[in-house]
Amino acid sequence: MKDSLRLNGIAPAEGAKHAKKRVGRGIGSGMGKTAGRGHKGQKSRSGGFHKVGFEGGQMPMHRRLPKRGFKAPFGKFTEEVRLSDLERMPIEEIDLLALKQAGVVSELARQAKVILSGELTSKKQIRGLGVTAGAKKAIESVGGVVHELPPVEKLRKLPPKAKRQPAV
Repeated sequence: MKDSLRLNGIAPAEGAKHAKKRVGRGIGSGMGKTAGRGHKGQKSRSGGFHKVGFEGGQMPMHRRLPKRGFKAPFGKFTEEVRLSDLERMPIEEIDLLALKQAGVVSELARQAKVILSGELTSKKQIRGLGVTAGAKKAIESVGGVVHELPPVEKLRKLPPKAKRQPAV
């Protein structure tokens, strides 16, 4: 068998490895005295470094530029439904599950809102969906019913610390 197939015969390719540069080891090495750090200044000192993006006390770029845009946290999972979409549905009672089954909204949708776009001639019952004021008026004008979403309860404020009861 060849030596290269044994563990003690494995070696890196020729020229792949080279000795680490040893700085600060005398004038003859070419990297003596200041060891390639130059003279004075923060970078010449031990431990003298700064954060990424630091610009010597000048207002850094990421703070000079204005903030742009807005990313709605639930925008990806909220969808709009037109009145014309509701008109095409053969059922009278419409909720989020019915919209998903009909393919009007995607399977990932967590909530949907009916908007005033298109015509509605048949009466529909809307449950568990958001409805704009104009769409609500259009639905009710043809005899439909909109069951409002229950309002989200606001977080209850706790009484001041002195009045709290100890947990049992």
